[in-house]
Parts: sequence; C-alpha cells; structure tokens
Amino acid sequence: MTLLPDIAPLDRGQEGVLRALLDGKAKPLGALGRIEDLAVQLALIAGRADPPTDRALLLVFAGDHGLTESGVSAYPSAVTVAMVATLLAGRATANAFARVAGAELRVVDAGVAADLAPHPALIFAKVRKGSRNAALGPALSADEVDSALARGAAIAREAAAEGFDVLALGEMGIGNSASAALLVHRLAPAPLAACVGPGAGHDAAGLARKLAVLEQAAARTDAVAPREVLAQFGGLEIVMMAGAVLGAAAARRPVLIDGFICGAAALAAIRLVPAAADYCIWAHRSAEPGHAAMLAATDARPLLDLGLRLGEGTGSLLALPLVRAAAALLREVASLEDVLAGRL
Repeated sequence: MTLLPDIAPLDRGQEGVLRALLDGKAKPLGALGRIEDLAVQLALIAGRADPPTDRALLLVFAGDHGLTESGVSAYPSAVTVAMVATLLAGRATANAFARVAGAELRVVDAGVAADLAPHPALIFAKVRKGSRNAALGPALSADEVDSALARGAAIAREAAAEGFDVLALGEMGIGNSASAALLVHRLAPAPLAACVGPGAGHDAAGLARKLAVLEQAAARTDAVAPREVLAQFGGLEIVMMAGAVLGAAAARRPVLIDGFICGAAALAAIRLVPAAADYCIWAHRSAEPGHAAMLAATDARPLLDLGLRLGEGTGSLLALPLVRAAAALLREVASLEDVLAGRL
C-alpha cells in the first residue's frame, strides 16, 4: 500500500494576527467579507502575510470509464480523446479561460483509453486504458488506486517545485459524473439518487437509465473505506486528482477545486487525509445535483455560483482572480493608519 503524503494542518494560532492586519487596512472592518477569509487561508497556507499567487497551473486530468459500456453517458467514450486533442490544440473552453486568467494549462493522461501522441502540454501518467465497468465488478485494483494516488501527488509536488504558487484542478472523461456520483454516495455519504445528475446532457430517459446502472453498481458492494470505495467505483482521473490534492497540500500550495467531479476527488482526498481540507479552495457550486451533498459533507463554501457544469477546470479558472485579489489585499493595500498619517 502506497504511503500517503504527510500533510500538516494549518497553524490557526496565526489567524488572529492576520485578522488584525486585515482589520487595520484602509477599509471598514469586515467590508470585504469572504475575500478576507480567503486572504487568511492563503496566508496560513504560505506561512507568510504576503502569499504569492502570480504563477498558476491548471492540471486537467483525463481518463475513460468502463461504466460507459452500460450507457451511463449521453456521449461515447471516443469523445474523451477528441476533447483531449482539443485541449492540447488550445481550443477548448478551459484554454480560453486560462488565457484570460493568466494560468498555464497542462493535460494529464491518467487513463485515456487510447495511445496519445507526445505533446509539450501533455503529462503521460497513464495507469491503464480506462477503468473497468463498475456495474459488473471493481473499477480498479488496489494497486491501480495506489499508483494513481502516487502519480497525482508526484505531479502536484513537481509543479510546486517548478515554482507554481497556485494549483487548479480540472478533468475530462466521458462517464466520470457517474463514477463521481458513486463516490459521493459512499464517501459523503448521501442517497445515491441525490448524487445522480444529467452529467454531459442526459434527457429524462437517459437519467433513469444512468440511475439504474449506478444502483446495480452500488448493490455489488458495501464498501465505505476510502481506498476501497475508490477501487470499486473510481475513475483513474478522479483518483489521480485526489492524489494531486494530497500532493499540493503536502507542498503547502492552495488547490482550486472545480465542480462535481473534481469535488469527488477532493472529498476522497479529505477522507484519506483530513488535513488536506485546509488547502482546498472550492471554486464554485455546480449545477450537478450531487454537488450539494458533497459540499455539505466537507463544510465547503464555494466562491462562485454560476450554474456551471462543464468541467475542464473552467470554474477553477473563473475563481482564480478572486484568489489573486485576496492575496493582493494583504500585500498591497495601505493601512488606515498610514492613510490618515499621509504615509502613502
């Protein structure tokens, strides 16, 4: 069994000092609401009152799912390869948002069911070509879960060593909302029906079929331990993202969590190492129904609520300017004392 990264909980003893620093800025007390809370979190993660946020990297983890064989998705698995190609060509929504937000984007092949050509923005970390069909048996072996966790953690640590201040997560994988629903069902926990949504665009009949397949998968096993749940129901991109959350936290980097599927990965990471929660910044509230159960299970307060359900890390990128603004509040805003004394 792979050892999980050692993650230090944030030192809340410094929070009072940071709150006092914010209260002394040239603004009314608490006037910036949750941006002040975010500033405190960033400073505690960085261990300094001027947290760096200039360099940001979006990691889009890609993988295929055996569950698609049972009709849980409105699209065929081949769309995963097509969208990875679109991301690498710089033409996906995430690429456009990354350019606007000033973030670098890399795609991680965690388990795409195809051989991908080398590309400067592609990280090859494939564990196997797609997961197995979780409706019929375990999606992954225990060794495959451990390998994906370890590779995700290593990718995040390497990004931190490269000098990235903020890591953001995204995903691409046809069928991954089905896998995420099963994970949230067991790890939150929450009723399965409350965790299942339209994903990439099911109609009512498709949604009923998806729920029936996932009920079949859930009935196979009563697994609740995080590693076993990941083996039974996980997709490789989701498990590798969970590892990336752990690796980012171990490297003391804030990690922006996108919507439902990324959130399932973060939930798994937190169940594995609870201290990882301190390093997660929940970007937005997804329109996917199961996201509400996930947020409640982690006491998470997302920054945005825009009705998003695309994935790719698009919500993470939209939240990135808020992260940078919170850090700038600490670094750049004058104190009220200096304003009144004319020391500007």
